[in-house]
Amino acid sequence: SVTNKKPAQASITKVKQFEGSTSFVRRTQWMLEQLRQVNGIDPNRDSPEFDLLFENAFDQWVASTASEKCTFFQVLHHTCQRYLTDKKPEFINCQSKIMGGNSILHSAADSVTSAVQKASQALNERGERLGRAEEKTEELKNSAQQFAETAHKVRFWWDR
Repeated sequence: SVTNKKPAQASITKVKQFEGSTSFVRRTQWMLEQLRQVNGIDPNRDSPEFDLLFENAFDQWVASTASEKCTFFQVLHHTCQRYLTDKKPEFINCQSKIMGGNSILHSAADSVTSAVQKASQALNERGERLGRAEEKTEELKNSAQQFAETAHKVRFWWDR
């Protein structure tokens, strides 16, 4: 989990789901700064097992699937790059696609960037339409003022 406190504090929380239950139970938690090594165990085999080495602990993990392990590694690697400035953990025995350019994070980032660009374009277009509407409103206001002044003059001459 990552908080919005300054500076950001990222932690790694291990949870377990027991059979027949839909909820998860928190098992252990470490601060991201304590992570020293991520070991994928075998880069040539899709397996859900992996190890994490922390400052004062070694912990064996099992993801639900090998695919979820890969996703977790990508998110973890990205989070470490973003929030750790000093000691970044070592990723060993991991498949190359985990740290490669084709990660889900890059795809997600591209999607977000695209969405932001589209929203920005829509806002610019809306701003232009509002600007034109303001100009038209100003023209109508001036026209109405001129009409009122003319009507007043006509009435003045009429009442004489």
